[in-house]
Amino acid sequence: MTIHCVWRGFNVKVLDKTVSQLTIPTPYAVGDALVYLLKGDTLSLVDTGVKTKEAWEALKTQLREIGYYPQDIEQIILTHHHVDHIGLVGEFPRVEHIVAHENLHSWLTKDETFFQNYMDFFKKFFADCGVPKDFYFIIDQLQKMFTLGGDGELTASLCDGDTLPGHEEWKVIETKGHAQSHLSFLRANDGAFIGGDHILQHISSNPLLEPPKMGENIRPKPLLQYRANLKKCLSLGIDVVLPGHGGLVTNIAELIPARLAKQEKRANKVLALLEENKTLTPFQVCQKLFPTKYQSQLDLTLSETIGQLDYLEAKGLVAKEINDNVFSYYVTECKE
Repeated sequence: MTIHCVWRGFNVKVLDKTVSQLTIPTPYAVGDALVYLLKGDTLSLVDTGVKTKEAWEALKTQLREIGYYPQDIEQIILTHHHVDHIGLVGEFPRVEHIVAHENLHSWLTKDETFFQNYMDFFKKFFADCGVPKDFYFIIDQLQKMFTLGGDGELTASLCDGDTLPGHEEWKVIETKGHAQSHLSFLRANDGAFIGGDHILQHISSNPLLEPPKMGENIRPKPLLQYRANLKKCLSLGIDVVLPGHGGLVTNIAELIPARLAKQEKRANKVLALLEENKTLTPFQVCQKLFPTKYQSQLDLTLSETIGQLDYLEAKGLVAKEINDNVFSYYVTECKE
């Protein structure tokens, strides 16, 4: 039975004897974040919410509703590095262990070399995509995103197939796409799946562009990763997704194919745009694909646009060339 404890409109949901869901407000369009208290050999918190006073008060109050305090938390487990999931990571005085994907470490330590590489990548990538310099202020805003993340240091990294320390019934599933640090956690005995932002009921997660790992040259292709990991989830025996936002997801057998089909429909729209215009830069595709949103949400819409171009290129339907130091995409002869 699920027990609801209400505080200022936020609900604590005691999902079973070892898992409770807490609702943490955020200032972002995605809405409230959901974090999970896991009881076991260790008392763990999966994700922490954003680094704001309101979020911290909400978290403390909801913990008290179920008999706990911040000093009771012994371990933090993180699904991915976005600030609405890691913001409060440094606020728990007795935490001895912070565990997550290895790619999350630099976000917690605020590694300056890592952040400079991040900024440099996007400056060059914007230029490669034909983005006018009027939009480069978006890159400067990335610095604010870095500061909103919590401070800490991984004590251990998690890999696909591992079990969660102190919670051996939960298996680690790598679910890159929305983030290059994204992990989810499966409890096979009942099909419960702590999914972070990988599978959400009300929206499709945006596969976000990120630089290559330090020392590498080839950038990740997040939409291709996201699609592969959505398909993987169909074979895991998932019964219910405990998400990072929104309601519990109990219909992944219908939801995932619908998400994949929607992506394919958008890719076909991009293909039609390229057929009509012969050749377009990624920025031009973005303008045509998101005419009312690209100016205010260029970071998100360009990520989505590049994802569709990556998908079409992987299928051999489009190719790119360099004109005046800018990538241009065109439809190939092997179009079906």
